[in-house]
Amino acid sequence: MSEIVLDVRDLEAGYEPGVSIVRGASITVKKGEIVVVLGPNGAGKSSFIKAIAGLVPITGGTVFLDGKDITAAPAHTMVRLGLAFVPQTENIFQLMSVEDNLRVACGILERREIPARIEEMYAAFPDLVRQRRTAAGNLSGGQRQMLAVARALIVHPRVLVLDEPSAGLSPKFVSMVFEMLAGIRKSGVTILLVEQNAKAALAIGDRAYVLVEGKDRHQGIASELWNDPVVAELYLGQRPSQAGKGGTA
Repeated sequence: MSEIVLDVRDLEAGYEPGVSIVRGASITVKKGEIVVVLGPNGAGKSSFIKAIAGLVPITGGTVFLDGKDITAAPAHTMVRLGLAFVPQTENIFQLMSVEDNLRVACGILERREIPARIEEMYAAFPDLVRQRRTAAGNLSGGQRQMLAVARALIVHPRVLVLDEPSAGLSPKFVSMVFEMLAGIRKSGVTILLVEQNAKAALAIGDRAYVLVEGKDRHQGIASELWNDPVVAELYLGQRPSQAGKGGTA
């Protein structure tokens, strides 16, 4: 049986006291998996993973990383604990160069480790090498997402959590992002992913959960969920052939 790396039990969370956006959601993520979280608009998907990452106050439930309770851990300690989060927006420093973005992300590393880690990211993301002196704000959409992910990976996290990494990208860059994520999984990094492009996410995922009104309502093998009538009904109330045409913000 595969080792459970991330175990979230009956999570409740919200931005304001007494107002829960996440209402008792539970998931498990096993070592080396890509687990996808889907759901209709307003389902609480982004708030759910932000709560896991320490960015939304948790009011109930527990989060375990490698068997350790991290429910009360503040966001700034998550990377040191082994969980890296890539937000949908504001995930790079646009006025800084690509290399400086990578260097800043090395905060928990020893100084002597930093040059090798930066070169490691350039090897993993060759497109960034040619742009190493370029201001991050001048990169293409796909390159910006590469940089955001490289910033998270540079500290060798156990779990990579991403919030809608393909949002706002052209079809060409969407394909690039999902190929990148599949490659990251092959390197041994466990991935938890919220994504608006259900079809593409399920194509690379191992398992998936559907959140509705802040609660996990359905789960299964990712490749089988695309044609699951229960998912089609929960996913914006659409037929499977329609569900991939719109987003699930």
